[in-house]
Amino acid sequence: MAAWPLVDQMNPAGDTRASSSLDVDISKLEAGSEIRVLIGGLPWFIRRRTDAEIAAARSVNVERLRDPETDEARLRPKPDGTLNPHILITSGICTHLGCVPLGPNQGNVGAYGGWYCPCHGSQYDISGRIREGPAPLNLPVPDYVYVTDDLVTISI
Repeated sequence: MAAWPLVDQMNPAGDTRASSSLDVDISKLEAGSEIRVLIGGLPWFIRRRTDAEIAAARSVNVERLRDPETDEARLRPKPDGTLNPHILITSGICTHLGCVPLGPNQGNVGAYGGWYCPCHGSQYDISGRIREGPAPLNLPVPDYVYVTDDLVTISI
């Protein structure tokens, strides 16, 4: 117990912990659109996908992907334990050299309906998986939890 004050002082301060998470109300996010938020100074994409976009994401042959990952593996469960395939949350930083990809709000979803990185041409599909270009990995999915069906807490 005598060591606890020493150990505890190495934990991040409250304001640091607060800047590494964000509560986001997704209730007004329309199908086919996204919002971009900053957490810890980094961009994160929150996209409400349409039924057609979900079907497209699930129709991909995962074995042919550079960074194989199913669409379902990139989702997190709601409070009732079910997945909400309409909401996808990913990093907003290209895994090649750190540029910020364009998306539906910028009018460029690339050839695969997701995001296009204008720096070197990487293209991500509607699930944030790398499909073309020099990026080696999918857009990372942060730790996030559904507080309610319409409120998510994203932590990095």
